[in-house]
Amino acid sequence: MRISAVVSLYVSHKRALGYRFRTEDGILRAFCKAVDDKPIVTIEAQTVLAFLNGSGPVTEYWAKKYHVLSGLYRFALARGLADLAPLPPTVPKSTVPAFVPYVYSHEELQRLLDAVPAACGGRVPIEENVFRTLLLLLYGAGLRGGEALALTLGDVDLHEACLQICETKFFKSRLVPMGTDLTGVLTEYLARRNECYDSADQAPLFCFRDGSPLSSSAARNAFRRLRAHAGLQREGGAGRQPRLHDLRHAAAVHRLIAWYSSGADVQKLLPKLAIYLGHVNLSSTQRYLTLSPELLRQASQRFEHYAMERNHD
Repeated sequence: MRISAVVSLYVSHKRALGYRFRTEDGILRAFCKAVDDKPIVTIEAQTVLAFLNGSGPVTEYWAKKYHVLSGLYRFALARGLADLAPLPPTVPKSTVPAFVPYVYSHEELQRLLDAVPAACGGRVPIEENVFRTLLLLLYGAGLRGGEALALTLGDVDLHEACLQICETKFFKSRLVPMGTDLTGVLTEYLARRNECYDSADQAPLFCFRDGSPLSSSAARNAFRRLRAHAGLQREGGAGRQPRLHDLRHAAAVHRLIAWYSSGADVQKLLPKLAIYLGHVNLSSTQRYLTLSPELLRQASQRFEHYAMERNHD
């Protein structure tokens, strides 16, 4: 059986189990092309290694491709479609440092908002009001970019001050409550938006100047312009600069810092934050604990206070 046929069976199997499998499908289709769609039993180890290595340095993407191919071959071996898995026995360490999300300070967030008019001027197809509201929603509700851009007018309940996030990253839907400030921002935004664009429930919350749904690529491009106007950059080259998605990281870290500062029981509140962010497990939320020096300082002070109390018992 040719590798493309095996891939089709495998992708269908994973999606039947509830996985989106979009990134993985792209990797597997690229693998089929790289091996000229040969029968799976004729694909040799050096061919697989060449696909994994690519043309650049070893990165985390190498491990991602390896993981995807491992799953494919386990599937094929279990069904008698292959006799062996021609994969390398070990995964090399990445020669490129892992990407670390950028946690914006409150001052940097203000600089971004102040630069919105400049970033949306000229022939940019995104209105200033639309982009500013998108930024505030991503930070104020801790949403993923795709979640925010998928919102329709019917998903926004101003009376109950909540958002309905439908069919997200892990096929889960959730309600996201909004604070008073964010609800006020959306109330003002919708009043202006609905004067110019379709106000039906199924209409997109965020749209281009022509009324069509705002795309992820356009939002990312606009943010790159915004970042330049705001003068925000860090070392490491173009691929390691602060991203639009990092507004979500900043929202989570700032919430944790506020909890530490107020003396709240952070470990007890973490599961609630995980639910709010739409994480499938607590470990995804716990990694935010290492993203900010200020957060680590707050945690250190909390532990120091705890240790001193114990010593006085």
